[in-house]
Amino acid sequence: MAPVTEEGQEMYALVERLYPLCRSITGDGVRATLDIVGEYIPLHTHEVPTGTQVLDWTVPQEWNIRDAYIADGAGRRVVDFAASSLHVLGYSVPVARTMPLAELRAHLHTLPDHPSWVPYRTSYYKPDWGFCLAQETLDALPDGDYEVRIDSTLADGHLTYAEHVVPGQVPDEVIVSCHVCHPSLANDNLAGVAVAVFLARALAERTPYYTYRFLFAPGTIGAITWLARNAQRVERVRHGLVLACAGDPGPLTYKRSRRGDAEIDRVLGHVLAASRRPHEIREFTPYGYDERQFCSPGFDLGVGSLTRTPYAGYPEYHTSADDLDFVSPEAMADTLAVCREAFAVLDRNRRYLNLSPYGEPQLGRRGLYDALGGRSDTKQAQMAMLWVLNLSDGEHSLLDVAERSGLPFGTVADAADALHGAGLIKA
Repeated sequence: MAPVTEEGQEMYALVERLYPLCRSITGDGVRATLDIVGEYIPLHTHEVPTGTQVLDWTVPQEWNIRDAYIADGAGRRVVDFAASSLHVLGYSVPVARTMPLAELRAHLHTLPDHPSWVPYRTSYYKPDWGFCLAQETLDALPDGDYEVRIDSTLADGHLTYAEHVVPGQVPDEVIVSCHVCHPSLANDNLAGVAVAVFLARALAERTPYYTYRFLFAPGTIGAITWLARNAQRVERVRHGLVLACAGDPGPLTYKRSRRGDAEIDRVLGHVLAASRRPHEIREFTPYGYDERQFCSPGFDLGVGSLTRTPYAGYPEYHTSADDLDFVSPEAMADTLAVCREAFAVLDRNRRYLNLSPYGEPQLGRRGLYDALGGRSDTKQAQMAMLWVLNLSDGEHSLLDVAERSGLPFGTVADAADALHGAGLIKA
């Protein structure tokens, strides 16, 4: 795993800032989150009105909450939204009642197998209300009447999402998507948000080949809304990556696109294998994060998903144990490093045509061997030139060359640059 770096510490600090905010699929918590992200990278924010038809879905009413609690007969708050936004069932309708514990139990959610943890639960599309609490807290409540208060609104408003674009040399796009709808869950998905932010900043330090579009949106409905509003331009999307669960201590996991052999699938597989990091490659399934929207059959985009431990793959998933202690600067730095390596490969992966294909061209008289004299991998670089020349038939990409030759992709790409500069190959 990557060592502690200043960048890793900065990502962790961003997660710390975002952690207390109450986020949902709509509302002021999303806007507050995007305001903070906007301090790091410029964002173009979109507001989509309630009732807007987006593919087979409809943008829901906007939910906002100010306070919520359960108080005992003495007025003591035994469950308090102010202590954690997880304590309220997401999208709870307003409530102001007094009721016996026996009646209240039907609206309480716990985790009996982890009695000290608070679960994360929602009811986005079915009007309901409820509280989430630790099983040990519930077990300690005596029978009696309790005051129940949820000061929330569910009304026509907007769904909010934001984009950040890093301009490239070509208009073809790479989508990087992360969800911004989960309250007080550090790994799912504040770590993904932080990695996306710092990846965008890293790409902006140079002029990449592709144009990179970063999407910060609520899960499912956000990606569906973006696709509905951009259906005429998705043909520009050549590759994509969904970032989630990017800060836990587990090894990296890449989930392939629906295509299974999209270029992004091959690139991530190559980078992870070449890095010798512990990792897992998984096949596509139509369950998970927003890769399933981008990979729905009507769009079938080449979009994979990169996580550390995948969704529902760790006990802390969707619980209060997914806290600031569960994520680390080192894990986020490691995830970011793989993203940077992968996009460096993606940006340089080309198909070339050998302009002197009959026999091996004389490299020495063109100064190509001399140009390699200062390299520590001179022999590898020379072999890379020969491999590039041999496979530059317009059909093989540089990634093909690297995989077939067993040479590092960077060495192969450098060789291609040198041969291109000498007029021996063309893109």
